[in-house]
Amino acid sequence: MSTKHSIAAEKFLKNQKMAAWHDQTLWMVRDKRDKMSRQIPEWERLRDMACSIKMYSNSHLDTLLQEFEKNALANGAHVYWAKDADEYCSIIYNILKSHNVKHFIKSKSMLAEECGLNEYLEEKNIEVTESDLGERILQLMHKRPSHIVMPAIHIKKEEIGDLFRREMGTEPKNNAQTYLTHAARRNLRHKFIEADAAMTGANFAVASTGECIVCTNEGNADMGTSQTKLQITAFGLEKIVPDRASLGVFTRLLARSGTGQPITSYTSHYRKPRKGGELHIIIVDNGRSQILSNPKHLKTLNCLRCGACMNTCPVYRRSGGYAYTYFIPGPIGINLGMLKAPLHYYDNISACSLCYSCQNICPAKVDLADQIYAWRQTLQSLGVANSEKRAISYGMAFLTKRPNLFNKVLKEAHFINSFPRWILYNKLNNWGKEHEMPRFAKESFREMWKKGKIK
Repeated sequence: MSTKHSIAAEKFLKNQKMAAWHDQTLWMVRDKRDKMSRQIPEWERLRDMACSIKMYSNSHLDTLLQEFEKNALANGAHVYWAKDADEYCSIIYNILKSHNVKHFIKSKSMLAEECGLNEYLEEKNIEVTESDLGERILQLMHKRPSHIVMPAIHIKKEEIGDLFRREMGTEPKNNAQTYLTHAARRNLRHKFIEADAAMTGANFAVASTGECIVCTNEGNADMGTSQTKLQITAFGLEKIVPDRASLGVFTRLLARSGTGQPITSYTSHYRKPRKGGELHIIIVDNGRSQILSNPKHLKTLNCLRCGACMNTCPVYRRSGGYAYTYFIPGPIGINLGMLKAPLHYYDNISACSLCYSCQNICPAKVDLADQIYAWRQTLQSLGVANSEKRAISYGMAFLTKRPNLFNKVLKEAHFINSFPRWILYNKLNNWGKEHEMPRFAKESFREMWKKGKIK
């Protein structure tokens, strides 16, 4: 039985050239990450520290977030608490409305994607402009991100050239990256100047200082917040870290894990409103506190949103981000989707080979593969288990619990090799649709060992 993911992945793979490029490009980023990690002798110790700090922060959210609020207020910022997406969007709209904002510019924020902020504000007749280049491209294309760090990684330069020709009047068939980047810069410059307010997300929030940290490679967050006097910053409550010493651990891991850089080009600390301006900070729950009560999946809150698990995942690389039904794809998206609404996003569970590559490289040691395996064990209780897989599992359990029968079947299995192809490769054999079936040996390893052929 096909899932939504497998159907979408099959569609993605029809363009073999694009699929191969997507796979190779992301693996290149993973390879850069490996080279960076090998340059730091204490790399694994940093990962252990990141995991420990996150586990501490998540178990002390009540005190750390109150400490952050106290310090942020002392810095002159306004602080709000949003229990869900509706409240988050409503708070931002009310701030913008009270300042008569018509043109709103924002840097990349997965929280805004999660809560549907752009659509909400546009319905209220507020123009929203994405200032991150990848997000801007997708906004003009009316598409969602396919990766949390490189949102437009699936878009080729030829498509961008056609888009910019229509939207910005660039030269036909001039798809040079530098030329297109300069065209986007000119286009966005007017948006920055016209903006009445700017917004950023936050990669981290420091409790001891009440400041928010934003990591970018384009400087677009700084450009927006430097021009307008009204600044909004919003973050999920799991972004809190105790102090700047803890922050240093994460900034050493984030870019190296996500893009293979020593550090992002810009690491900006927003602590106080600019002179004559206002800084509004929104702390968002939207289901995160519920994850705290789920011990099997608690480590999901450790996630730094670096995208390393996507870059290494063989399924994501070969199926694309749009094959997943949750707005965040890849291994972390599978788990977050199940925590959000398991009956709606369970089809993503099949998009995992349990190779454990994601879990082995996660900078904050989120147990991604263990969690996916745990979710698979709940499918039957949810009433959505695949009947074919259940039948195969029951059959294997029946066979392996009966050694005599198992050995007899194994001994005679080589006769299958001589069966006509049409018997082996049919609609019931999903594996055979894409692979050649393995040939059974005339003698098993066990038989060869018993006869002394292997010592």
